[in-house]
Amino acid sequence: MIDVRSLREDPKPFYDSCRARGFDVSVLDSFFDLDRRWRENSRRLNELKHSKNVITAQVAQAVKSGGDAEALREKVKGINGEIEQLEREQEAIERERDRVLRMIPNLIHSSVPVCFGDDNNVVVRSWGVAKVCREDEGYMRANGGGMEYEIIEKRPRSHVDILPELNLVDLERAAKIAGSRFYFIKNRLLKLELALINYAIDFLSERGFSVVEPPFMLNLESMSGATDIETFRDTLYKIEGEDLYLISTSEHPIASMFSGEFLEERDLPMRVAGLSACFRREAGSHGKDTKGIFRVHQFNKVEQFVFCREDQSWEFLEEILNNAETIYRNLGIPYRVVNVCSGELGRLAAKKYDIEAWFPAQGRFREVVSASNDTDYQARALSIKYRSSEGNKFVHTLNSTAVATTRTLVAIVENFQRDDGKVIEVPKVLVPYTGFDHIGE
Repeated sequence: MIDVRSLREDPKPFYDSCRARGFDVSVLDSFFDLDRRWRENSRRLNELKHSKNVITAQVAQAVKSGGDAEALREKVKGINGEIEQLEREQEAIERERDRVLRMIPNLIHSSVPVCFGDDNNVVVRSWGVAKVCREDEGYMRANGGGMEYEIIEKRPRSHVDILPELNLVDLERAAKIAGSRFYFIKNRLLKLELALINYAIDFLSERGFSVVEPPFMLNLESMSGATDIETFRDTLYKIEGEDLYLISTSEHPIASMFSGEFLEERDLPMRVAGLSACFRREAGSHGKDTKGIFRVHQFNKVEQFVFCREDQSWEFLEEILNNAETIYRNLGIPYRVVNVCSGELGRLAAKKYDIEAWFPAQGRFREVVSASNDTDYQARALSIKYRSSEGNKFVHTLNSTAVATTRTLVAIVENFQRDDGKVIEVPKVLVPYTGFDHIGE
């Protein structure tokens, strides 16, 4: 939620930010119309209450002097009725104004490219040497942002084919009992997934993150404060008959756990790593990645989250991005970092980076990490403040994937397969966690 005082004092940046995201600026017009009505009613209420006080004093004086105060009492009665009506109107206006206020997006940072479409995200840097099938070389030249690559003559096999053959997933039986985009993960692939999780947790613990496993469900109030629920309601699973939603990321329960609280400045920054299952309906993705485990309804993820002062948040955005990059470098997965353009930011983030790994079997980059600075927007919605020598202030919140397991497993399968996909090498950094260095023959 944005700062109302800043909006009133200088609306232009908010209109510019709305347009840059592709949002309808009528939401701002609605806010100012409601705010004007609220102010007018507030003035009228103050006037009525003042008149009531004056006339009430006159009633007391008339009674004291033995005069007739009935007419004055009727005036007070009429004023009370008008006050009650205006107060009801004010409550309705406040509710609607607060609803509209939550729809106004965060201010975009000046470094965000103003444009639309994923294709216009700006490549910041790349790492690794990508294996590129000859027929994909044109794509890499156009989109790689200067990434190093080597040409391979034969396209790697898809994980969709390899994993069932190696008895590592069972998609058909999962679909039978739960529907499409679910899976049984089995045998050494399960151990590899657990290795990814444990490696990421150890990595973040060594860098000052406390580790939590949050609730996998949130009530509507908490979910609404932590995310843009009106936009993403169709992607969430609602628990029938309960005020609960399954979480789509541990970011949301971690953000919400301090809602309505005051933190102490001495305790900031707070780094939290969350391990959770994530549940997403993937509405609107019909026909996209319907096979395999790349785009699924349930997956495990280790998330980074930071609560900090307002003067620290931009440094922390680079820190959590660097953490995620280091994890993927240590895994040996080639990737690029993109500065996400304004039209793809959504409502909360002031700036977002994506890490896109190279998937040689697919011949393209795919997102595996998102790192965002939500500034004080999320904290305002959740009312999370910290006490400082300058008074109470809202914290800034940041979040980033550390590792989302299913997509990372797919990246490993595509980048580390050999012998026509009959063997998958385990990244060296994970071998101490798995106890084996390959999967397959």
